[in-house]
Amino acid sequence: MTDTSDTKIALVTGASRGLGAALAAALCETHHIVAVARTTGALEELDDRIQAKGGQATLAPMDITNSDAMAHLCRSIYDRWGGLDLWAHTAVHAAPLSPASHLDAKDWEKSVAMNVTATGQLIPFITPLLGDTGRALFFDDPKAGEKFFGSYGATKAAQIALARSWQAETQKTGPRVHILEPRAMPTATRARFHPGEDRSGLADPRAEARRLLDQIT
Repeated sequence: MTDTSDTKIALVTGASRGLGAALAAALCETHHIVAVARTTGALEELDDRIQAKGGQATLAPMDITNSDAMAHLCRSIYDRWGGLDLWAHTAVHAAPLSPASHLDAKDWEKSVAMNVTATGQLIPFITPLLGDTGRALFFDDPKAGEKFFGSYGATKAAQIALARSWQAETQKTGPRVHILEPRAMPTATRARFHPGEDRSGLADPRAEARRLLDQIT
């Protein structure tokens, strides 16, 4: 694509599936999408959908817990476009349900690394790219304190607590930080937590992406 100063740029972390992919597909109508996820094949499928809608994307197959890779990506975004207009953070590790007394050490470490530590590293990287007018979107899923949701509930709550602090700190200076609560959708994460659930009544991710984006306009 031709780099121009008026090109709107949206970074979507966790863009390969579920809400992240739906947000990327919705935003591509007005933004060039920088799509980050670990699964190359799923990113390529997203790129096909974006191109079919007349949009454009830059695919970044990487793990958000790789601090050096994410720092390099943010530098590349600055060098190419000068900044970001929007960051939607949907990447999450959904550890298997387990009693707190039987937490798996590896799942706990991965939950902390992706849901908490990576968020704490990305906010300082991305804040300068957003400037005082950009928007950051976080997505709450309040499971803290529910039985068997120890790893996911605790680390997701920590992520949102960090986002709320950033939101409070930037109310007068920007960037604008939004914390949204999606409706239940038939995603892979939902299926892991609610196996055998009747999914017919769950919200369509595409419609939900539109509804959530409408809340920030």
